[in-house]
Amino acid sequence: MSGHSAADGQRSLFILSPGDRDGLSLAVRQAGWRVIAARRASDAARRLMHSDAQVALVDMRGPADGDGAALAPIVPSVNAGGGALIVLVDRNQIGGVPALLEAGATHYLAAPFSAEELRAVLASAQRLVERLGGGASSSQRAQRIRRGDALFWEMDANGREIKLSDNLARHLGLDRQMISPAAFIRCLPRPERRSIMAALRAMMRSGRVESFAHAAPGGGEDRLVHHLRKSDGIVAADVEWLTGAHAPDTVERDELTGLRSRQAAVDWLEQRTGMATTVLLLSISQFDRMNAAYGPLVGDALLGRIARRIERIAAEVAEGAIVARIAGTEFLIGLTGEAAASDRATFLARQLIGAVGRPFSAGDHLIRLTARCGIAQSRAQDDATQLLRRAGTALADARQGGGEGIRIFSAEKRSRQVDAEQLETDLRLALHRGEIAILFQPQYPVAGDAMVGVEALARWNHPQYGPLGAGMLFAAAERSDYMLPLSAHIQAEALRLASAWPPALGALRLSINVTAEDIAQPGFMARFLSLVDSSGFPRSRLTVEITESGLIEDVEAATTLLTALRAEGLAVAVDDFGTGYSSLAYLKSLPLDYLKIDSGLAQDIAGTSRDRIIVRGVIHMAKSLGLHVIAEGVETQQQLELLAREGCDYYQGFLRSAGVSSDELVRLASQS
Repeated sequence: MSGHSAADGQRSLFILSPGDRDGLSLAVRQAGWRVIAARRASDAARRLMHSDAQVALVDMRGPADGDGAALAPIVPSVNAGGGALIVLVDRNQIGGVPALLEAGATHYLAAPFSAEELRAVLASAQRLVERLGGGASSSQRAQRIRRGDALFWEMDANGREIKLSDNLARHLGLDRQMISPAAFIRCLPRPERRSIMAALRAMMRSGRVESFAHAAPGGGEDRLVHHLRKSDGIVAADVEWLTGAHAPDTVERDELTGLRSRQAAVDWLEQRTGMATTVLLLSISQFDRMNAAYGPLVGDALLGRIARRIERIAAEVAEGAIVARIAGTEFLIGLTGEAAASDRATFLARQLIGAVGRPFSAGDHLIRLTARCGIAQSRAQDDATQLLRRAGTALADARQGGGEGIRIFSAEKRSRQVDAEQLETDLRLALHRGEIAILFQPQYPVAGDAMVGVEALARWNHPQYGPLGAGMLFAAAERSDYMLPLSAHIQAEALRLASAWPPALGALRLSINVTAEDIAQPGFMARFLSLVDSSGFPRSRLTVEITESGLIEDVEAATTLLTALRAEGLAVAVDDFGTGYSSLAYLKSLPLDYLKIDSGLAQDIAGTSRDRIIVRGVIHMAKSLGLHVIAEGVETQQQLELLAREGCDYYQGFLRSAGVSSDELVRLASQS
């Protein structure tokens, strides 16, 4: 490691140069960067993907084709990793730089160049990576995830807790990933703790890179070495095996995604024979076509991104779940304990299918995929093979059927298939049976903890299928031409409940959805205002939300209605923005107060640089039109921080709360 980068971690540069690899490598090392270099273009893209470099330099001096065709193999790899691409040209080739930038380059360097010019362009490229990646720290974490580097740890800024990667915790014999620094030191060999503490103190005092090594648990000759560094106040370490005798555990981990392997999943299931266990098999559809269209390099990168989404959601919804890639585009999620209950497993399946359905970016293209899920609950006599076989049967059933793409085989070997035609029939009885419940999802300012409003959500407590979300409820209503009665019921019930709120909720705004069918009905506004006034809920605290697709069906009628509603003292919002045409142009003609970013867009802000650019553009243009921006479906602190950085005003989502009852709202308000 170079002393030049001791304080902030050494940057890595990937170089592709057929004729001057060694000379460029030397110059880059002298600039304080680590180098991964290649002469042949044939395997350069794959080598870049498997390196830790997010900045690449392609040497295009000499008689190279100036139209950028030579960049084509490596550009998808740079895009997939959210990186920067420098092209090196002769000074007499500068006229061709615009074409190279159009082909995917982000920076250029003209030869001959000075050491200062090289450092400047490298710093500019790295700054782009960090800005698009949300800062240096998150960029470095992304590098580790992308290359499947499973041995590392990080200490929080207060020095109170260390987070270990799953694989490192396993090698150290720990059953958890969060541990105090003192407990972490105690789990290392006693004779070596003094030298370990000395290395940590030296690094903390000087900021220089330090290392320490220790014997691996279990004896033998294997030793682990921890390469310490400090970045933005965070102490972290990359860990590797010091001895060559320790081969990578290819049985435990899938090489492409870093998830557990099929064999590891089978072993996990075998260890839980006789326990209440549930298996979800998730299959990605249309992947072969995507692979043929964009190439295997993009396909491999996309599988890694799918794996990260699955891991994140599984960790949030079902603590202790195992996530494995078992074949091709099939993933396994294993659940035990309370998470193995059918309703929890079904909820997780819906979250996973929704996550896969959110668009992925690949260069200038958005890739949309779908998924199907089979769920099997264990029986007393099941071994791992039998449980997997029944989950596979459920998945095959899900692939053939329609609806939401989920099939369940319970412990009693019943297939709990959601029959779309039965749902349409049952919906007509659901209102009279009181099966349609209203929940309220809290909304918060991005820079505060005090709840400012709620959105009314509908949930169908089906007597056979259990809780069904608004997606299935409205899909059934649309198929059965029952949308108007359902919408009127939800609006009336939400207003009735909100009008009875105690004083503790007296300042909250209430958001109610209005459908495209509502807008099209003659006299809708008069009936709606009469409903509001008879409920006793004040107009000044009510927001009417209309989906983007509902507005686009008849912009002129929507404009007239929204203008009239605002004149009567109500606020209006565009809901689910980003699911339809996603054109901000027509928003100029609509009288609006709020724009609500669809959950898919809000969650993609933590994805690639292109995802962030799209979300940033939506927020900035909405703000320029004087609109308040609300983000839906916010699930992680990282998403919230990135949305706040771009100027989002409010948010709602599982990060703070799912939809809750009025009684639960009171409790949440008291905690604000």
